[in-house]
Amino acid sequence: MKRIMKKGLALVLSATIISSFAGCGSSDSGDGGSDTIRVAIWDNNQLAGLQEIADEWSKESGCQVEFTVMDWSSYWTMLEAGVSGGEMPDVFWMHSNNATKYMESDVLLDLNDYIAGDEAIDMNNYFEGITELYTQDDVHYALPKDHDTIAVVYNKAIFDKYGVEYPTNDWTWEEFAAIAQEISDKGAEDGIYGTYCNSNSTQDVWYNIIYSYGGKVISDDKKASGYDDPATIEAMKFVTEKILPACPSPDSMASTGPDTMFQSGLVGMICQGSWMVNSFYTADNANDYAWVMMPYADVNGNGQCESSERCSIYNGLGWSIYSGSKNPDAAWSLISHFASKEGQMKQSELGVTMAGYIGCSEPFANTFEGMDVSSFVDIEEEGTLIFRPYSKNTAVWEDDANLALVDAWAAPETIEEVLQKIAADMNTALAEE
Repeated sequence: MKRIMKKGLALVLSATIISSFAGCGSSDSGDGGSDTIRVAIWDNNQLAGLQEIADEWSKESGCQVEFTVMDWSSYWTMLEAGVSGGEMPDVFWMHSNNATKYMESDVLLDLNDYIAGDEAIDMNNYFEGITELYTQDDVHYALPKDHDTIAVVYNKAIFDKYGVEYPTNDWTWEEFAAIAQEISDKGAEDGIYGTYCNSNSTQDVWYNIIYSYGGKVISDDKKASGYDDPATIEAMKFVTEKILPACPSPDSMASTGPDTMFQSGLVGMICQGSWMVNSFYTADNANDYAWVMMPYADVNGNGQCESSERCSIYNGLGWSIYSGSKNPDAAWSLISHFASKEGQMKQSELGVTMAGYIGCSEPFANTFEGMDVSSFVDIEEEGTLIFRPYSKNTAVWEDDANLALVDAWAAPETIEEVLQKIAADMNTALAEE
């Protein structure tokens, strides 16, 4: 049911939010102390920057912020336990894979009244896909934290060693595949491969190829699979016929991730998200790494890049508050600080991630001295951003699809048959949502 905010209540809430800066009441958990807001995240690369932004808030509010960093699996196990009455942080990240599930479980605080009473927050200022993701029945359950795009990072030392020309922003997916194969051929005796594409490389690799070819993973109304779409099948045939031959074996990719292989000097180039830039920037051989925009699929065959032919899947996390927090006002004050224009600009300037607030990501491109990461921002003007495919229970059909594709990775000639089965199973899963 849509909630209607009256002017008087909005004024009261404004006063409440302002007063929350003056002091911090009891947290919902005793471990952090009575003047501590506990925050859970899963990416240690972002911790230092987020702590700096939180410290600014602490100086104004008098509250401390205690971060807990978990790995991805442990994070969701923690939230699952919280649903059953376990210990919960005051503030935590939400993700497209699980957002609907938690919005329907009464774990997330309804933020509508807070939003209406806070002049720093206007939901129209954020990327629409992220705002829609964390909204259900006109109720907002998270403030957009960031957005991300995908680019290609390549190892100049490997390219130089084998005499391969560096890629440029006007390259096609066909050229990407050709370059990858050239590196694999020349580096065969050294155990060097051109690129990496696992069946799990969804957002960073083959989802982008599917949409660049005009295909889709899921219908716009989220009721039907797109894996049996002719354009999707064409894109995935390209992946299995042109990309996979330049990759390490499926078995080795199943046991070792793309970043590990790339930073070990075993792979010439990989597609990767903006959230990972820090790990490459701080590498011992960071000077060997360079970024270039995602390729495009020359579907029209005119040799010119149409915007729709160069796609980047984007996603965005959300700042959510535990519905059982004993200090929701202070928790709101904190996430409002993170999501405000000032907080979002600071996040970009510190190189934490790109912003969820539209127009605040430009500083991100200038943060990493000596490393040009402008490809992540430029694609927003020179390509098409596609929000990461999701539904109510994304993890169910996405995990099943990735598992099914393991067979196609081992036997590429079966890709169309595998995709048809994925589509049928996915349609069954979507019908049960």
